[in-house]
Amino acid sequence: METDPVDKLLDAVESGKSLITNREILHFTYIPDAIPHRNSEQEQITQTLIPILKHSRPSNLLVYGKPGTGKTLVVKKILSQIQKRVEKSNFPIKLVYANSKEETTLYGLLVSFGRELGLGEKELPSTGLAISEVFKRLLKTIEENHYNVVFVIDEIDHLVHLVSKTGNDVLYQLTRANERLKKATLTLVGISNDLTFKERLDPRVISSLGEEEIVFTNYTVEQLKKILGDRIQLAFIKNAIEEAAVNLCAAMAGREHGDARRAIDLLRVAGEIAEREQSNIIKEEHVRKASQKIEEDKETTALRSYPLHEKLLIIAVMKASGLSTGEIYTAYKSLCKVIRQKELTQRRITQMLSDVELSGIITGKIIHQGIHGRTKKYKLTISPEMVKNTFKDELTFEDIL
Repeated sequence: METDPVDKLLDAVESGKSLITNREILHFTYIPDAIPHRNSEQEQITQTLIPILKHSRPSNLLVYGKPGTGKTLVVKKILSQIQKRVEKSNFPIKLVYANSKEETTLYGLLVSFGRELGLGEKELPSTGLAISEVFKRLLKTIEENHYNVVFVIDEIDHLVHLVSKTGNDVLYQLTRANERLKKATLTLVGISNDLTFKERLDPRVISSLGEEEIVFTNYTVEQLKKILGDRIQLAFIKNAIEEAAVNLCAAMAGREHGDARRAIDLLRVAGEIAEREQSNIIKEEHVRKASQKIEEDKETTALRSYPLHEKLLIIAVMKASGLSTGEIYTAYKSLCKVIRQKELTQRRITQMLSDVELSGIITGKIIHQGIHGRTKKYKLTISPEMVKNTFKDELTFEDIL
């Protein structure tokens, strides 16, 4: 008699047959006691911030590096170690961390900064004030409490991309805040995945923000293996993973600019797949399946996050692959008619096409048409099935899919 699939999985849990013993360690938010291959970066950042323990203002700092090179990890670890020392001193130091990608607006970012400084809804409402007023209230609190603040903005490039003009203005105000503070200080630490983001900054901001800069280089495949080895010891049962599977995780992440986060994600998902398959050991095949699953999840999440008209645009490209901007606009207009939506202008749609192309879901290629000049033709980079499966539950698209 065949065993029931639900019982089979529940039996495995009860018998304690689990490869992963601590999932926390395989999550990117986990901060290990030791961060391998990052000693010199830890020393440089600590040296920049040390003045705050000597009761003076550190320099503003920019930390660069590709995703998964350990920037956030190192900065957070240093902040927590400084925090422990601060608790013993009576010098009012505030260390504040915010991620500008998680805050969809500049207002939200400044409010989250305010909350960390102890400002409630009454002193700093979640909406409704002018940005300059929010800024004034933040500085007033810092000054009145004689705070010495280190404000860390992670993914600072996102902030500049989000609101280039206002973003530049606020960054400028933040970097020059010390001119307005008499009994307090404010130091800015920016963390950026984009080495070119400074090109989009106002020159005044560059000179005051980049007082010191540190670049995190990409991890090599060998370094990634060491990082994975440390996590495996803490997160898995003994001998849970074949060496070839570890090598493959490191090699795949090494191909993508030495991204440790990617390597650890692969390891975690491969472990989960092996557990589901009731395997006693994680093999290369589990890592390959994990890679495929992560890619699919990433694309599905991206597709779901688009607003309605961008989704319509993606469906238009899917239905009429290899079409020019004008032809896609015609296809988009007819989709709008079917779902009774008022269409946007061709100019707006052309802008949207460029935005979606940047995300990598569609790709455009310039075609030379002899005497007719040049045109750009677009096609999907993912399978039409993936688009259909992702959008199939949305009632709006029922008639067009």
